[in-house]
Amino acid sequence: MLRQLLLSDYGTEGPCAGNGWALVQAEFPTVVVAPLSAGRGMRVLRLDVSEWGSLDFDPITWDARVFGADEASEQLALHLEGARGEALVLAALEVLTRYQGLVGRRNEASAAPLFDRVLARHRALHDLARPLVRADYQHALDAWQWVLRLRPDANLAVQAAALFHDVERLVSEADRRVEHRAQDAQSLEDAPGAELARKVLKEVGTDVAICQRVKELVTQHERPGDDPDLALLNDADALSFFSLNASAFIRYFDAELSRHKVANTLARLRPEQRRRLGQMRFAPTVKNLLDVQLASASLYDDGPA
Repeated sequence: MLRQLLLSDYGTEGPCAGNGWALVQAEFPTVVVAPLSAGRGMRVLRLDVSEWGSLDFDPITWDARVFGADEASEQLALHLEGARGEALVLAALEVLTRYQGLVGRRNEASAAPLFDRVLARHRALHDLARPLVRADYQHALDAWQWVLRLRPDANLAVQAAALFHDVERLVSEADRRVEHRAQDAQSLEDAPGAELARKVLKEVGTDVAICQRVKELVTQHERPGDDPDLALLNDADALSFFSLNASAFIRYFDAELSRHKVANTLARLRPEQRRRLGQMRFAPTVKNLLDVQLASASLYDDGPA
């Protein structure tokens, strides 16, 4: 698990003064920002912020290093170097946003042993040796963490729904993506995955009413309507696409489908959550597509928020 963010120039009064670090620690309250010396006894992964900010940035090349380091240790620390001041603060926010699935933040609703069983059973469903399954597993953890960032007091049902919202892909897309063949993305998911989620949650001892609520949320998660939990789950899913999955999607599919996916996902995201896009670092191909869509969206509302 990712526990610490280590800084070479931490200083005697902590990291750079100002509101920037307060924002980082507000967004990631369980990650300790500390001097490099605090990483003793932990696996420390050094990351060069100047490389992170390069013009030819490709997040996928970072992923194997960071996700792989986490699998090799229960206590992981990221050491950021190569920048100072505002550049370091921004990079810290972007790095933690991309790898927040490793943080495992919880709240009161998910702190009990029941959720340990939910997490263990959810992981056991995924054969992580299969690349697409691994990607779906990482997306599930990331969407869960987005739920907690957007609503720190999120209930158990919506957290579990975030974990299981795409579980149908274990059957339909374990070895190749078929999203481009569906006129409606909901036809790939919904009922079978929702029922699997209900069954798994029941097996680990979850209350029947919560199991049923999770089934409802998973079934409708791309059609939020007026339900605040569905709206939250929809935002978390959309944000996770941009923060974690977009680069791989654009590599996998052609330019037209990529443009369509970016446009649709942005449209799913509530305007008040678009500001979160500023906390992400994008590969140039993703940024170009997103900039075009944001420019277009600004013609119809007050701006990208």
